This record gives sequence, structure tokens and C-alpha cells, in this order.
Amino acid sequence: MKSMTQEEKVINMMKRPIPKKKVGIIKLKMIREGTAVYGTQRFHEAKEAADIVRPLFEYSDREILMVMSLDSVMTPVALEVVAVGGVSACAVDTRDLFKHAILSNASKIICFHNHPSGEPKPSREDSHITGRIKEAGVLLGIELLDHIVIGSEGRYVSFREEGIEPFGIGGAA
Repeated sequence: MKSMTQEEKVINMMKRPIPKKKVGIIKLKMIREGTAVYGTQRFHEAKEAADIVRPLFEYSDREILMVMSLDSVMTPVALEVVAVGGVSACAVDTRDLFKHAILSNASKIICFHNHPSGEPKPSREDSHITGRIKEAGVLLGIELLDHIVIGSEGRYVSFREEGIEPFGIGGAA
């Protein structure tokens, strides 16, 4: 059998086309799983935001990352657990983190995660992932307002308030 030239291969393919492949047609639908009362006014400080989510982290023995989606006037519209990790780390898929915000038609997000040790001081990895989240938000047009680390006994650290990278100068420990 003789070897076909590239032109002959193309002509041969045109004579016997590959059967058409099927493409899935999808429809996305958000389903509200429940509601929670968070107060009567919009919050304006990191402490108010931390106090809203603190009960959700109170008894956790592992790291949990949550994202709160907000509309353009800072009203929370949805809250989602995005990732659950181990005692000292939580793997975050940025794509999954923003999926909920996009479906909620949010214009801003606030990220929260806990440190089961009770010490809310952010790690270098916390700063690194926050930077990635902030960059992705810029591309998507969804502003990352803050990343708040929840500790024990009412303690928290706000990246924005403390000026921790990517919200200011100087990194975390």
C-alpha cells in the first residue's frame, strides 16, 4: 500500500466525514437551600462580617473556606462553603470559588476561613491564595472586598484592615 500525501488524506476525509459528535445542552439553575437572618442593616466593618459567619465555624475541627456574595450596595445575597480541608490547610479551586458568585449575580465577595488552632494570624499561603482570588476577581469583574481569618474567642484578622498582601504593604508571617 502506497503512502498518501497530505492532500490525498484531506480529500479522503472529505469523502468520508467523521460522524458528528453530540454537544450537551445545559441549563444552570440555582436552588436556595435555606436562609439565615444576619441582621437588619448592611455591614460596614470586618468585625460585623466576621460576627455573622463565626457561628458557622465555631465547632469546626478543620479548615473551612466560605464565600459571601454581595450585591452592588453591599447586601449579602448568598453564602457558600467552598472548600473543607484538614487541620492546617484547605485546598482552594478559584474556579469553584467564583462559580457561586457568578450564579448569584454578585458584584463583590468576601472570603472567610478559620484556623482550627484558634490563632487567626494568616500564613504566607493564605496571602498567596488571597492574591490569586483578588486577581481572578479583577478579571471577572467581581471585587474581593476582604479575606477574613476567623480564630477563637472572638478573634479575627482582616486582610484589608491589617493591610496584608494583596491589600497593602507587607506580607503575612
